[in-house]
Amino acid sequence: MTETAQEPPVPQAPTESPRELKFKDSWRDWAIRALIFVVFLFFAAGKFKTAADAPWVVLFDRIGMGQWFRYFTGALEMVGAFLVLFSRTVEIGLALLAAVMLGAMIIVVLILHRPADAMFAFAFFCAFIAFWLHRRRV
Repeated sequence: MTETAQEPPVPQAPTESPRELKFKDSWRDWAIRALIFVVFLFFAAGKFKTAADAPWVVLFDRIGMGQWFRYFTGALEMVGAFLVLFSRTVEIGLALLAAVMLGAMIIVVLILHRPADAMFAFAFFCAFIAFWLHRRRV
């Protein structure tokens, strides 16, 4: 019997990753960005109502910083919503909206003394951070 030394097969370098992660600018990415845009455009538009009994007018009266702060917050939300729509400015828009939500949490807890109501702002804040980190990972 003759034994022939067989060489072990050489593993080939993979040409593609087993699962390509293509999230940026996919339809899922655009759907989430469009949802963020619609929600914050809706919230921002509500802040520009001038009726004395409008909910945002009453809330910002309770905060005590004046109605200019309501307009400023609405403008920041609109700018952030529009920045989320463009691929190059998504991160800037998410950071701006996350800062607005962080400010909302602080105001609701420290000035209005309603920590349970801060959960809505906290949920948006966490969602923005998660979406931003997911976009950076992929």
